[in-house]
Amino acid sequence: EVQLQASGGGLVQAGGSLRLSCAVSGFTWDDYAIGWFRQAPGKEREGVSCISSSDHTTDIARSVKGRFTISIDNAKNTVYLQMNSLTPEDTAVYYCAATIWPRGRRISCMHINDYWGRGTLVTVSS
Repeated sequence: EVQLQASGGGLVQAGGSLRLSCAVSGFTWDDYAIGWFRQAPGKEREGVSCISSSDHTTDIARSVKGRFTISIDNAKNTVYLQMNSLTPEDTAVYYCAATIWPRGRRISCMHINDYWGRGTLVTVSS
């Protein structure tokens, strides 16, 4: 059974930083992609960033580019989302998701949706 465990959320002041973690277990395939998504109250879910496990290619939303960085530790099967210069607009529940992703396929966050973890709440105060 594939399981994703997101952690690292919390309350932070504007301008602060948080690092989210997504621990993946149960994957029987070597090549997969992990994406971070977020959903703010009253808004649709949006893709934040994603990464492939094989070649570590990434994609990132314009709204967080330059502030957020995604990375993966294959040995730990964990994906991280480093979030810097946080603003109140970043307040949301953050989810990680996973999909089998063939090596060499262009990364695309919108196609990562087979397995989902429980979200972790990020609250940024002004």
